[in-house]
Amino acid sequence: MLENMRTVGVVMAFILAACVTAETAVSQPSTAKVDGHISDRGWDLVWADEFDGDALDRTKWSPEVSCWGGGNEERQCYIDRLENVSVAGGYLWLTARDGEWTGPGVHMEHPAYPGASKTKPYTSGKVRTRDLAAWKYGRIEGRMELPNGQGAWPAFWMMPQSSVHGGWPLSGEIDIMEAVNLGATCYDCADSDVENRSSGAIHFGKRPPNNTHVSERRALTSVAGQDGMPREQFHTFAVEWGEGRIDWFVDGDRFWTAKAEDWFTDAVRKSENPNAPFDEDFYLMLNFAVGGKWPEGDNERGIDPSVIPSALIVDYVRVYQCDADLETGRACMFDD
Repeated sequence: MLENMRTVGVVMAFILAACVTAETAVSQPSTAKVDGHISDRGWDLVWADEFDGDALDRTKWSPEVSCWGGGNEERQCYIDRLENVSVAGGYLWLTARDGEWTGPGVHMEHPAYPGASKTKPYTSGKVRTRDLAAWKYGRIEGRMELPNGQGAWPAFWMMPQSSVHGGWPLSGEIDIMEAVNLGATCYDCADSDVENRSSGAIHFGKRPPNNTHVSERRALTSVAGQDGMPREQFHTFAVEWGEGRIDWFVDGDRFWTAKAEDWFTDAVRKSENPNAPFDEDFYLMLNFAVGGKWPEGDNERGIDPSVIPSALIVDYVRVYQCDADLETGRACMFDD
């Protein structure tokens, strides 16, 4: 029964994407949808997308359209078409595909957008809540199956809605989940000879090239009730973000914490506002990048052509806020 459900979901996705061919098929989800939950620590659900419809909810998400490369020399154009961004079978599918595309050469907030055109060898999907929904503090959680292969770079992250402290990275960046090259040869993984880690990070500091970040990686472990290698399973990624502190979680396990003393912004004196830049409203993003400086310079290097086509498959995204402590969010976080 579960296998039939997965097959139906995949067929629906392919029909919507107009790409039902053996050459362009992407792998199906490794498990059926399940209800997510968190411990009752006072978090109140304030926003969610369960992706139960047959189209992207554009009151919640807007697709990005650009070929600028994310500032990382990524190899894809993000475009707004069903082959790359679709909802079917209870999932959001952000699918990377082979084939040249020409589009805007700068990002969508650039004053010169769309700018001079750029051509990239791949297409993919990216969706954002910018100008639709943003939050200061809370628990932000998503359940997803990550694409595998050298050159694959899925991400679940947050950026400031208004950039009140200045342009990137003065106003900060919160990376809830990134993963590169899953399944490729790994030379520094502690418990595996293949890449099996996701990571969390924050970016902050001074203007490029003097910007900085802190990050932590965490090996993906097997989830009960799912088949396949851990890197091929659905996992739940989350941050709990309160005044002066951010905690990162994978499958309910808190694996890293960053505190106000770990970050700064060149826009504000630390003594005047120790929590800046992570003290403003941030919006959400989900994307699947192909290549770029990080994945192409790590593991087996470059891009394995067999990565394409594949998809970042998202079961749900949920945002909670601390009902008893909207001001700081700290009352609902774990004790330090």
